[in-house]
Amino acid sequence: MPKAIKKRTKKKDIAVEAEVQDRISDIKEMMQKKQKAVITYGGAAVVVVLVIAGLLFVRYNNREKARQLADQAYSLYYNENREAPQQRKEQLAKAADLFNQAYNTHKSPRLLLYLANSYAEGEKLDDAVTTLNLFIRNYASEKKLLPIAYQQLANVQVMRGNKADALKTLDTLYKSSGNIFKDLALIETARLLESEGKKDEAAAKYKELVEKFSASPYADEARAKLGTVEKKEG
Repeated sequence: MPKAIKKRTKKKDIAVEAEVQDRISDIKEMMQKKQKAVITYGGAAVVVVLVIAGLLFVRYNNREKARQLADQAYSLYYNENREAPQQRKEQLAKAADLFNQAYNTHKSPRLLLYLANSYAEGEKLDDAVTTLNLFIRNYASEKKLLPIAYQQLANVQVMRGNKADALKTLDTLYKSSGNIFKDLALIETARLLESEGKKDEAAAKYKELVEKFSASPYADEARAKLGTVEKKEG
């Protein structure tokens, strides 16, 4: 009976099989790492989305709360009762408190201006100056509102008796970009100079107003003042 032939396993076959197994093992390991990475990054993405959604919700909530507070403040601010000045002061104090709450809930340059107005009309002049200076520092880029802040600040400074400070503020207003309130800055400056007895300097401002802003609603006043000055000089 013939002997069974034993099949010899070649060393080369063993090496190839070992290499294949190593590659399969590497692929499995790589797939496991990718799965972990997908889970990790996927979880991170979910967290980021949740955080953004939370921030948007808080922002919306704050805006809505600020709007409600501002609406109450506007109602008090514009509901003026001239026959009861003491009641008006109380209204302005309440309006200022609501404007302040609204601003702290959601920052808005307009709310800050209304807060300053409430303080000024309620004769809380120091608070008005502080608020307007805060506006000027924080909202210098608000080109349409910044001149209003300067004009309000000059008015409050005059109310406090600080004419020198008011003149500086009006000069800043006049030199600011754009033409808004430049004629107002000139007429207010001329009035202040005239009230201090500085007739020549006042006349120069009246003249500048007439020459540069002939269509201004203050031009007729300036012309009349110039005529008065000229008659006195004549």
